[in-house]
Order: sequence, then structure tokens, then C-alpha cells
Amino acid sequence: MSKPVKVTDGNFSREVLRADKKVLVDFWAEWCGPCRMVAPVVEDIAREYSDQIKVAKLNVDENQSTASRYGIMSIPTMLVMEDGKVKDKLVGYMPKDKLAKKLGLK
Repeated sequence: MSKPVKVTDGNFSREVLRADKKVLVDFWAEWCGPCRMVAPVVEDIAREYSDQIKVAKLNVDENQSTASRYGIMSIPTMLVMEDGKVKDKLVGYMPKDKLAKKLGLK
């Protein structure tokens, strides 16, 4: 049973870029309605697939440097990172089954 790791500008490199497995990074903000809709989906992925993928959440209002570096223009945006590189970019709400399939978890 795992939950998403809170990442910041300060720990992004350690938690995401140097992770030993694939990482799903959810870029979100408190005021974002669709972000609140996708949050339970992201938490379910973290719980059910923690052996295969690390899940991280980054608040774009508090960590603008990282959001800017990855060109996050709208939220929710999820980046799939592996070996320190962006492998996929998913924008907007996505149901759990579709997200798991996109991540190669099903």
C-alpha cells in the first residue's frame, strides 16, 4: 500500500529523475477542478501498482520552476518519466483503466 510522493522543486531530481523505476508525475493545483477529479485515480494507481511504478504529485503553484522546465501549460498534466527522461505526456482527466493501460500496467 503506497501513496503518491509529494515532490517539489527541491526534491524533484532525487525523487523523480533518479528513481529506480518508471514515475508518474501528476502536475496539479488546489483550485483546479479536473485535478481534484483525477486525484483519486492517481492515488489508486499508486496503491495498486506500487511494485511497478512510483507516483508523485507536484503542486504547480508552489513549484513553478519544475512546471516551467517541463512546459506544463495546462493542468492536470501527468508526465511519465523513466531514466530521468519524459516518455509520455498525458493532459486532462483519464479514467483509471485507461490510465493503467497507457502506463503499461494492465
